[in-house]
Amino acid sequence: MPSARGAADPAFPGIVEIRTTFPSRPAAEACAARLVRERLAACVQIDGPLRSTYAWNGAIESAEEWRCTCKTTAAAEAACLRGIAAHHTYETPELIVTTVSASPAYAAWVRGHVDDR
Repeated sequence: MPSARGAADPAFPGIVEIRTTFPSRPAAEACAARLVRERLAACVQIDGPLRSTYAWNGAIESAEEWRCTCKTTAAAEAACLRGIAAHHTYETPELIVTTVSASPAYAAWVRGHVDDR
């Protein structure tokens, strides 16, 4: 029987969330559609616009961005990261990976929609 959190049971491994940002909504939407279509992520949530302030090339910059939160499996993490990076316009894209626990039903849903390459 699966655990309540899902991650402790091998049948329901933790879900990986990958966060990245894009300079526009269309760019974020294109990435989300491509990742889901290619079964690299089961779901991509888009937030924005948000304001980012960051150090770049010796200056403090500020820009409007759109954040994508991709839901995938640990086995597909590397392929999903490659899929994001391959089409990203930023020289150094934000790629933040967090392993999260999920309910058994949600973990099963993600696993059913991601190709574990």
